[in-house]
Parts: sequence; structure tokens; C-alpha cells
Amino acid sequence: MPESAAQKKARKDVQRAQADFEREQVQLREQRAKSRRKRRECFAKAQRAGLSLRDIGEATELHPTRVREILHEK
Repeated sequence: MPESAAQKKARKDVQRAQADFEREQVQLREQRAKSRRKRRECFAKAQRAGLSLRDIGEATELHPTRVREILHEK
């Protein structure tokens, strides 16, 4: 049975919505990676300035172990 005009439009709409979703997911992953890198660089700079892991943790409300993990992420 051939598709009606409404079905064709609906098919195009869902394909477009899926393509938009996938593109936005890539953009979000890239932005998250950039944000994580900036945070890690800032933590490293604070550590070079003399702050301890505990000091950084207190300032960010993170456990010092988590601060260490962030500093060692690649």
C-alpha cells in the first residue's frame, strides 16, 4: 500500500528529528570534554599555586580523592 502524503511527511519529520538529536549529542559530548579539560587545567593551576587537594576540594565541595581523580584524567 503506498504511503499517504501525511505518512511521507511524518517519516521525513522523524528522520530529521533523529538526525538533529544525533548531531546535538555530538556537540554536547564535545562541550563536556572541553569543560572537563578546563576544570582539570584550573585544578592543576591551583595546585601549582600551592593549594592542596583538600583545599581545592573544600573550594569546590568535592572530596580530595575526587580532585585527584580529576587531575589525573586524560
